[in-house]
Order: sequence, then C-alpha cells, then structure tokens
Amino acid sequence: MSLTYFQRYRMELRLDRVPLDMIVVPKGFAMLPWCPSLINHHAAVKFASFNREIDTHVFPCLGEKDGCKHLMREIVNRGNFVAEATWLAVRQNEFNEELQACGTVQGLLSSQREGAIQNLGVHPECRNMGIGKTLLLHSLRGFREAGCMFANLEVTVQNTAAIRLYERYGFQKVETLFKVSEVQYA
Repeated sequence: MSLTYFQRYRMELRLDRVPLDMIVVPKGFAMLPWCPSLINHHAAVKFASFNREIDTHVFPCLGEKDGCKHLMREIVNRGNFVAEATWLAVRQNEFNEELQACGTVQGLLSSQREGAIQNLGVHPECRNMGIGKTLLLHSLRGFREAGCMFANLEVTVQNTAAIRLYERYGFQKVETLFKVSEVQYA
C-alpha cells in the first residue's frame, strides 16, 4: 500500500444562470424522483458506474457493492438530504417490468442556500446518451425547488468528461483540493 494524493476540483454554479424549465429526457429513458423503495437501484447503478473508475481509489466504498449500499443509506439518512435533487435514470422497457437503472445522482444541502451534488454516475453502457446531463439538470432543478441559490460539487481532476459536462452548464472551478488515499499497486 502506498499513500497517494488525488487532485480534485470544487466547482460551483449560480442556479439562476441555468435554464431548468424544459429538460429533455433522452428517448427510451425515464427519470424517477427519489423514493425509499429505489435505494437498492441507486446503490447498484452507483457501483456499476464507479467500480472501474479512478474514484474507487479516492473513495474505496464506490468499488464495492456493499459499500455503495452503505453510502446510499448514509446519504439518505442525513438531516441535510435533498430528496428533490436525488434522481434515478432508468431504461424504459415495454417487455420487462424490472427496472433497468442506468444513472443516479443524490443531493445534500451544504448550507441553507447551497446544494451539493453527490455521486453523479452513469452506467458505462449508457454513457454518451445524454443521461449525465439529464441527471445533472434534474438535480439542479431540485435544488432550486428546495430554495437553493447555488450548487456545488467535487470532481477528480482526471475525470475530464465530467468536468466538461459541468463546465458546459456553468460550473466554475473555485478550489483545488487534495484527497489522500491508500492505493494498492500491482
């Protein structure tokens, strides 16, 4: 094991600068608002989204199914959990009644006027289809409905696709952080 420092950006956005009235959901998908019965679907797609990504080195719980379940329970049981900013993206399938979760995002309040996006993840098979954008916009609209004026998030610097998405919608880098983690190299 070796200690490694991972560089992360803290990014912020003023919610009044983002048009959130007409959010288009990609064809063949649906967005489900937070409901406690969906917690295992959120955890499963969180694991599928992150388990082979760099963030598992930064946050090892994301690389384990049980870790993702524990993290979801921890997030939704916090006093600052924002249900309106927590969404599950699913494939619509007329032949199969079972939910096919393909994306997740959770929201927390970081202050009375600011929401914090947590763990926006899209299943690898559903990337580049507009799911990440749709999750982001639904979450931002949820923060605005909860009375927030700002939103923030943290992202690992190597996750350039996510950074491009966030910048496209107006997020600006406001701080560079370093997260120390133990990493096992082969």
